[in-house]
Amino acid sequence: MQYMSSMAPKGLRLLPLTLMFLLLQAATANPRHENVIDRCWRGRGNWAANRQRLAVCSVGFAGKMRQNRGAGVTPYTVTDPSDDPVSPRPGTLRYGATVLPGKVWITFQRDMHIRLAQPLFVKSFTAIDGRGADVHIAGGAGIVLYEVNNVIIHGLQVHDVRAQPAGRVVRPGGAVQTVDVGDGDAIRLVTSSKVWIDHNTLSRCEDGLLDVTLGSTDVTVSNNWFHDHDKVMLLGHDDGQITDRRMRVTVAFNRFGPNVNQRMPRIRHGYAHIVNNFYDGWRDYAIGGSMGPSVKSQGNLFIASKPDSTNVTRRMPAGDVAGKKWHWHSVGDSFENGAFFQQMGSRVRPNYSRHQAFPAASSSVVRSLTKDAGALRCSATSAC
Repeated sequence: MQYMSSMAPKGLRLLPLTLMFLLLQAATANPRHENVIDRCWRGRGNWAANRQRLAVCSVGFAGKMRQNRGAGVTPYTVTDPSDDPVSPRPGTLRYGATVLPGKVWITFQRDMHIRLAQPLFVKSFTAIDGRGADVHIAGGAGIVLYEVNNVIIHGLQVHDVRAQPAGRVVRPGGAVQTVDVGDGDAIRLVTSSKVWIDHNTLSRCEDGLLDVTLGSTDVTVSNNWFHDHDKVMLLGHDDGQITDRRMRVTVAFNRFGPNVNQRMPRIRHGYAHIVNNFYDGWRDYAIGGSMGPSVKSQGNLFIASKPDSTNVTRRMPAGDVAGKKWHWHSVGDSFENGAFFQQMGSRVRPNYSRHQAFPAASSSVVRSLTKDAGALRCSATSAC
């Protein structure tokens, strides 16, 4: 048999290799042009029967969210859109996110509009999963992650958040405390770690859309749509907050714009890997910073919206004497309408672990990778 095989025509001998190559191509094909996160779960028609699979799809500095899945997780369904900040009723979002003990995976029974009377303090090991419903957190307070870890926020529309008067609110653990007047942020992280913010739509809030501050680290911000806002994303509390030197944030597959001004993001002290995002114009700048942060901008698409706002970057203050400590580099980015990236310092890699690492795509496919950024409209009976 070996002799007969070796004597076969060359074309016949190549056929098995060609077939193997075609099968491998089919197995790894990405006909929907999805990014690495979406490809992990969206094509599955039974996604609603295994919602917790989402937890192993995260990439970047948050790593895999394996502590948010498994037999020890309590499923909880929001059935009541009302909000009592002091004594939340079972069935409300605040009861599941703040009061219910242990690991919790929160879903929503139906479409709903929730006006938070005071900030929603989310406890550790909580996943808020808006898939399958049209969920709006709007017209009231925002979401706060204060000294927590292992939190997923997915599939929400958070908009028109306003600072609320000082008042009493229940905190994780059950204590009721008085909180001061807030800033009106959509989502704010304070001294928190291992947080994944994915597929949310955020806009038109009083202050920022997303703040990562006061020593928060190991955060991934992915697949979100930020639009119609001034100060979009702040990484680092203030110039004097040296605890933010440990901050590591991945910003991937997001869409910024239209009608955004600045802070996409603005970084103080820490490190940001900004990869495969779509920047649909800006009025002031796209990526800014102070206090010598490190930035790797990779495979993004930057489209300047007007001739006098073409510089992607802004260093604050201009001519900062600490500029020698800055490391800002652009790798494989694309620029349209005159946009340009001012590089400085040396390249600093993210140094991901194997649980955090993911391949950066070419900037030529960023439009496809971000086309579904924001909260998705999913049916529980079909692929999302």
